[in-house]
Amino acid sequence: MNLTDKIVWITGASSGIGEALAYEFAKQGAKLVLSARRREELERVKKSLNLPDASVLILPIDMLKPEEFGAKTQTVLQYFGRIDVLVPNAGISQREKFLDIAPADFQKLMDTNFTSVVLLTREVLPHMIAQKSGGILVTSSVSGKIGTSFRTFYCASKHAIQGFFDSLRGEVWRDGILVTVACPGYIKTNISLNAIGKDGKPFGKMDQNQAKGIPADVCARKMVNALKAGKHEIIIAGFKETLGTYLKRFAPSLLWQLTKNYSIKAVEQ
Repeated sequence: MNLTDKIVWITGASSGIGEALAYEFAKQGAKLVLSARRREELERVKKSLNLPDASVLILPIDMLKPEEFGAKTQTVLQYFGRIDVLVPNAGISQREKFLDIAPADFQKLMDTNFTSVVLLTREVLPHMIAQKSGGILVTSSVSGKIGTSFRTFYCASKHAIQGFFDSLRGEVWRDGILVTVACPGYIKTNISLNAIGKDGKPFGKMDQNQAKGIPADVCARKMVNALKAGKHEIIIAGFKETLGTYLKRFAPSLLWQLTKNYSIKAVEQ
């Protein structure tokens, strides 16, 4: 996939991996739609891109308001005329036990990480099918392959992402649409600071492993290159997380013995 002048819509573009993806797609010559809740942060990213106004559309979006997705999609189409790549990247994590999270909070997590992604894809996909081309680069996680304590609903949402987009790929490839699922491990972002913690409040702490994680710009570059290469999936992680995905597949009991206390110790620290 040649990204020159392609229209790329990124959600969660105001920080972390999403912001890094905006810079990487811009380097590849794409035109961008930047979405997140905070307009001021999107404006900051746009300014840093140093692209002409005609090449960047700021489109604030709340992923918990899917009733607005149809109108948002029409806004993109009216501005650029088409959507070539959808990058549903917005998400939230978790750092609390299952029984200590209120139903409203775990519903918020599932709606943000999975349901909203599916519903936005549902709005965009018909336009890609009509143009007989397109790409979806979705941010899953190593947690979409391996379940860990204190992340029950986060892992569930990412497992759901894996299953949905692996299935969707089989329905749309004949229409010229590529589906690439990215599975980052520990990436150096603020995701743990903003994760749902005790009493539904932000966890407010930087995970030690997160702080030592892969830089977001490296992750973004690998994701974009995977899309360009037509890959179905890419794992972007350190040795331990990558090894864990193989152990989960071939030696799940061994993985359990190695990791059963891992997340608990990390949260306690």
